[in-house]
Amino acid sequence: MSTPPFHLAIALDGTGWHPASWREPGARPGDQFGPEFWVDQARAAEAGFASFVTIEDGFTAVRKPSDEGRTDRSEGHLDATLIAQRVGPVTEHLGIVPTVITTHTEPFHVSTQIATLDWVTSGRAGQRIKVSADPAEAALFGRRDPKAETRESLFDETADHVEVQRGLWDSWEDDAEIRDVATGRFIDREKLHYIDFVGSHFAVRGPSITPRPPQGQPVVTALAHVDTAYRLAARAADVVFTTPDGAGRDGPTGDAATTLAATRAAEAEVGRTGDPLLVVGDLLVVLDDDAASARAHLSRLDAVAPLRSDAAILAGTVGQVADTLESWAAAGLSGARLRPAVTASDLPRITRELAPELARRGLTRSAWGEPGTFRDLLGLPRPADRYAHA
Repeated sequence: MSTPPFHLAIALDGTGWHPASWREPGARPGDQFGPEFWVDQARAAEAGFASFVTIEDGFTAVRKPSDEGRTDRSEGHLDATLIAQRVGPVTEHLGIVPTVITTHTEPFHVSTQIATLDWVTSGRAGQRIKVSADPAEAALFGRRDPKAETRESLFDETADHVEVQRGLWDSWEDDAEIRDVATGRFIDREKLHYIDFVGSHFAVRGPSITPRPPQGQPVVTALAHVDTAYRLAARAADVVFTTPDGAGRDGPTGDAATTLAATRAAEAEVGRTGDPLLVVGDLLVVLDDDAASARAHLSRLDAVAPLRSDAAILAGTVGQVADTLESWAAAGLSGARLRPAVTASDLPRITRELAPELARRGLTRSAWGEPGTFRDLLGLPRPADRYAHA
């Protein structure tokens, strides 16, 4: 399968990334807890030749802690991994990347969920790893003291979480299952392995209960706009989402070239080996026929509920977004993950107008080839099993 030089991805978050999106015409807020709401979005992304979609998730019902107690905010959501299990089998080419919060969760359980997603999608699973540092979220579980933890320890835990998952994915060799009815031999026990992981946060013996996924290793992604997160991505991920021209928690995040340089510096710092990270820029978009109309739309939404975003916000035309993404590609980024402010209006413009324009400029694909794995789409090799003997 040919790999385009630049990947288009779409970040799905309910009715959209703007907190007032649920009040917009066509938003379908009453459908958010039904399967077709999500199936429609995934199929639209695939029709627009997006390489993958991500699905947002979190432990609290509200988007922002400051929204707690308000009645004019959209609250409640479904589990991202279970949404992925539903939409994955009804698509054919699209990478499916649910958000996984690695804090307060067990890597053994997560590894089987993502491995199962890889099986039911014939090798199109990924995950976006996310750290929870919110004391309110810790209180939901009541098992650990957030005051005793630093940002560095939380990110170290996430790196261990992913390493356990990767070990468990490899704990079955590719040909461990024999399934020979004549001899009554289903499995070769010598090709199942204990991972015997012992770290500061987990001690996991293994093996997994799920055979090695079709991709060998499902794709791991992470969002980064501070040095700690860049180092985590360099240690644990295959793809990193950056925020060119955005405003991270610790200040401006820099332009596309700066975020790419920060990624490569983090790789060198942690001694990353193998393939370098694919660097994908995040952009929140409000699209309309002309720039003035797009800005007016954003102003009207902000008057209802102000938008706060770590990623840059572009309220403009499809052409303006295409210009920005073309500049990112020229700076060396591998793709863009677009966050539609209002899914009902922005997603169709992304898939029906922006995608053809990007293809016309030679940045992205204009047709699907034969179905393959998510790694195939991204141009990533299938890793060898660490436990298999030559």
